[in-house]
Amino acid sequence: MRSRDWLHTGGALFLLFALATPLLAGQMERKEAATDKTTVLDGVDRYRVPEPLFEGVRVILGYRGEEYSPAYVQGISGAAFRIGGPCPCAPTCEFAMSTVDLVRLLGYEAEPVGFGEDPTAQLPAVLTRLKEEVRASRPVLAWNAFTVAEFDVVCGFDEGTSELIGRGSYKGLKDYVRGPEGRLASTEVAPAIGLVLIGKKVREFDARAAEVAALKEAVAHAHGASRTLDCLPAGLASYDYWVGAYRNRAKLARARSRDEKQDLGFVSAQPPDDFYPLTILPSTRQAAAEFLREIAPKYPEAKAHLEMAAEHFAGEAKALEACVQALGDRKQTPSDEQCIRAAGCLSQARAMYALGVEEMAAALGKIGK
Repeated sequence: MRSRDWLHTGGALFLLFALATPLLAGQMERKEAATDKTTVLDGVDRYRVPEPLFEGVRVILGYRGEEYSPAYVQGISGAAFRIGGPCPCAPTCEFAMSTVDLVRLLGYEAEPVGFGEDPTAQLPAVLTRLKEEVRASRPVLAWNAFTVAEFDVVCGFDEGTSELIGRGSYKGLKDYVRGPEGRLASTEVAPAIGLVLIGKKVREFDARAAEVAALKEAVAHAHGASRTLDCLPAGLASYDYWVGAYRNRAKLARARSRDEKQDLGFVSAQPPDDFYPLTILPSTRQAAAEFLREIAPKYPEAKAHLEMAAEHFAGEAKALEACVQALGDRKQTPSDEQCIRAAGCLSQARAMYALGVEEMAAALGKIGK
């Protein structure tokens, strides 16, 4: 689902041939004319966390001089502590705040630019707004520009080839990546959401309020009091469902080995569609650990609890990575043995998550007292 690549090759070999013959020299001149239609902002950071909603905000604000760490943005946005499903789209639909909310929380103007009912018809107007921002040296958050149904950072465009240029959570990790302009209006996988334009800074960021709010939200989410979609289990309930899905595969394997029928209960015997969450959650949980270590010195009364919580979330990240390794090549349905190992890894991850949440709750009990 998320493995399509857009290839961008240079013109060095073409240049050598162009110097050899007048005909190719003429082609080189046309190439240079097309280059005149390219506008690119240099020095825009790549995504440091493969996360679809909030890391792009850090990338853009970093270009504009704000020095927030990747983990800090994951923490105050709530992405570092979120879990739902395991629905394949949970990282983009189970969130503590919207992308626009985060921009405004950090003190900046945010303007959503949507497509309305007819994305294809509105595409020229949306592209005009996007290009105006880039020409003004402001990178833009654009849905589906390079990745699939995520916010990417557009920091350039080529009017000669009708391509956008920039970064994404798994695109442009080394060099800028390109994608056709028409991707913005695509509704093949998800609605065409459009752009988020980040304007000027209009207020100071209240770091303490945002940090405490993020801790409270994380604890509430773990216990199911804070979730975006009622149809998805969230927090600890999400882990319970996830572990159960793989354990049922283990039950089925044992029943088959004894030639017995086995009641699988409410969970399907099929492995869950969790490839995408498992590409996101290990890194966001590691970010949770780093966020808590970053803010711990600000709260001496709760420092020990925050640091212990960080250790637990780091352990959760390792257990999730182990689950990825246990499942192996996800192009094939995992075997019963792989499902048994995955259930064990996820059980360990759940235990670490629960302990981390307990320590955050204890920290909240001391902050402000």
